[in-house]
Amino acid sequence: MKFLHISDVHLGCTRYQLPESPRDFFDAWIDVLKRYGIEEKVDFVIMCGDFFHKRSVPPETMNYAVAGLQLMKDAGIPVVAIEGNHDQKHTDSEYSWLRSLANWNLLYLLEPTNIDGRIVYNAWDAEFGMGGFIDIGRVRIFGSHWYGASANWAIPMLTEAIKENRRDDAFHLLMLHTDVEGHQTHPIPALSLSALKELKSVTDYVALGHTHMHYEIDNWAFNPGSIEVTNIAEFREKRGVFLVDVDDRNAVTARHIEEYHYRPFQRIPFDVDGFAATKDLTAAVLETVSRKARRSEEGKPAPIIEIILKGQLGFPNSVLELKEIREKAKEITGALHIRIKNNSVPTDYAVAADIDEDASRDALERRVVEDLIIRDDRYKTKVIDISDAVIGAKRLALSDEEPEKIAEFIAAKIALSN
Repeated sequence: MKFLHISDVHLGCTRYQLPESPRDFFDAWIDVLKRYGIEEKVDFVIMCGDFFHKRSVPPETMNYAVAGLQLMKDAGIPVVAIEGNHDQKHTDSEYSWLRSLANWNLLYLLEPTNIDGRIVYNAWDAEFGMGGFIDIGRVRIFGSHWYGASANWAIPMLTEAIKENRRDDAFHLLMLHTDVEGHQTHPIPALSLSALKELKSVTDYVALGHTHMHYEIDNWAFNPGSIEVTNIAEFREKRGVFLVDVDDRNAVTARHIEEYHYRPFQRIPFDVDGFAATKDLTAAVLETVSRKARRSEEGKPAPIIEIILKGQLGFPNSVLELKEIREKAKEITGALHIRIKNNSVPTDYAVAADIDEDASRDALERRVVEDLIIRDDRYKTKVIDISDAVIGAKRLALSDEEPEKIAEFIAAKIALSN
């Protein structure tokens, strides 16, 4: 038996408002389906959440979704999906685009039900196009919802519900969209490793999604990472898909694959300290780009490059030659897009000025927030907790999270700080 494990396709993502972006995400996904689904003759494909980038799906994105799923249907390869936080239905509606795709017989959307506070699994009902688990050959695949900060609460109930619906001699697979302790990149509290391992008693393979980087736990829980980069801050993370073989004794061999069509990214930091003239700074930045930047390669997508200006600027921001740097850097590299992030500050306003020049955007953001918070005597003893609340709330809002869940997150952080 062989299957393809995909997560975080994010169809419809428009990085930096570039018109090429939606096509990038489709091209990566369709290349994976063709090369590692159809050519490898897998028995099925699982997609573990965030198939779409947003709940509101543009027509172009829906065309991409239908095209790829129809390709798999024509090849006789079923696709099984669960909702992620980006594509879940609204709380006041029973409709979502994933449910529509299931109703159109293009995929199986697995959703357990909640009865009197318990998670309950029902078998897939082809007539109504819904169910919590499905059998494909000797595999029983269980779905789950996006639980967010409630994941630790949900795991014992998921474990019990799967236990009640196990099948003799089957390979039991659970699809779960969540961060896991030690691997998280999101502000919502992650599922603890001890809670996750409760599922070991009832599953042979836990297929994870949500975290945009690859990791594996005990040759049992697997997270492939997103197929494409949704934000340049992720460019160093290892990502891809899993091609999984299962033998007659249910032994798992999962091969992580990174070879497919995707757009390359690069981030180039530049320290502006010591430059008194804008022309000298421009020349030095372009010389660094010439030495360090990746070039466009024939037959491959042109890169997106971000230049980060850091340090203390010796002249006003207004005289930076950003347009000239952007245009000439594009000529040098053949990049699709040159993005300049000006994190430099005048000496008089040197918030986070002593932070390491290779610090990530997340580290810089945290340091700036902490420097601002510590100036208020009320919060000097609670800097970390208040920073977590501020940064976490911002990221949840940018992730299109429900306002109620953002409020719950803030309330939980405030309670911890007291």
